[in-house]
Amino acid sequence: MSTSTAEDGTVAAEEVLSEDEYRDRLRDLPPSAKLVAKVLETDSPLSQGQLADESLLPDRTVRYALNRLEDVGLVGSRYSFRDARKQVYYLKN
Repeated sequence: MSTSTAEDGTVAAEEVLSEDEYRDRLRDLPPSAKLVAKVLETDSPLSQGQLADESLLPDRTVRYALNRLEDVGLVGSRYSFRDARKQVYYLKN
């Protein structure tokens, strides 16, 4: 579990979203971001290349979708255990 530092300096656990909150954050995103989120629901963690293969979207579109999902706090990333040069993405909720 990742943590974040609050304004008062204490460390808080990452928030857990309810199904309604998750859907509300996803609602205003572009279709590509919704598709990437759906792929991550079924198979996670995945690299950007794997997401492009699974979603049939171009790499550039997947990169845009991941950035949008990260902006609203739905996707997290970490370095791959198999290849430390790559990052893999997962849903936070």
